[in-house]
Amino acid sequence: MVTSIRSEKILAVAPMMDWTDRHCRYFLRLISNHAWLYTEMVTTGAILFGDQERFLRFNEAEHPVALQLGGSDPDALAKAAAAGERFGYDEININIGCPSDRVRHGRFGACLMAEPDLVAAGITAMRSRINCPVTVKTRIGIDNQDDYAFLRDFVGKIEEAGCRHVVVHARKAILSGLSPKENREIPPLNYPRVHRLKQEFPGMTVVLNGGLKTASQIVAEIDYVDGVMIGREAYQNPSALIDMDEALFGVHGERSTRHQIVRRFLDYVETERQRNVPLKSMTKHILGLFNGLPGARAWRRHLSEHAVHNDAGPEVIEAALSHVPELGPAAAA
Repeated sequence: MVTSIRSEKILAVAPMMDWTDRHCRYFLRLISNHAWLYTEMVTTGAILFGDQERFLRFNEAEHPVALQLGGSDPDALAKAAAAGERFGYDEININIGCPSDRVRHGRFGACLMAEPDLVAAGITAMRSRINCPVTVKTRIGIDNQDDYAFLRDFVGKIEEAGCRHVVVHARKAILSGLSPKENREIPPLNYPRVHRLKQEFPGMTVVLNGGLKTASQIVAEIDYVDGVMIGREAYQNPSALIDMDEALFGVHGERSTRHQIVRRFLDYVETERQRNVPLKSMTKHILGLFNGLPGARAWRRHLSEHAVHNDAGPEVIEAALSHVPELGPAAAA
């Protein structure tokens, strides 16, 4: 087991499109008591002109939970942030990290690193409308603008605007020629650059993101930054969050088994099914719970084959659970 370290540090699960919806976040909260959870990126247009209940509703159990916004117009960001605060989010985060063509053509995401004045104007407008923290998730650079000075100047500009919390994906973004998936894997990680950022901005909360998969990795990095943000590992191997929780915050009470986690999720599933939420919308988030353990393949197969039916309910999850032996308290496989 990893040695416990300082409790004021931050553990967060990254915003991930098509993944960290409200069902996923509720499930992850059953696993981690401490992690900050983030929504998928929601565009300001979706909030201002779409169904706010659909895009912003969440379960109170998810707290602390942050809303991530995609946009660049200061007035639209301010109005969308105000809507998020009304719904009860604990933090409003601006996406300055996504490199996809669609996002870039909408003039938001990582391309905004090249427009720090516009980002600062957005932060100022948001802070004038809301009381909860306004934060930024960014990269260490874009294309050929990837030296430390570029990152330092960008963070300096958002700090001047009142942002006191930045999440840094420790890779630069290539805005043309790489897919979003390739942008998560090909540009090399540069953790020391994020460490240096924290040294030069001691009053800024700096959270490291990118490539972190184990509690041991977190322990190796956490003394250099204020926190860590976990991405796909939290989704594909959610039990890893248990070890990470314990590494950062110590052991509080008895660990739950994976079976106990699933049974607690069943109550949520029953409530959502009564609202006509399709079972498959919820079970897709729990497929990785038993990864690496006996019965994991049968668990995934049963859920994948049976959750797609229109009348499928919690009994499908209960049947899938019968394929997996209960092995004691959960931990990363």
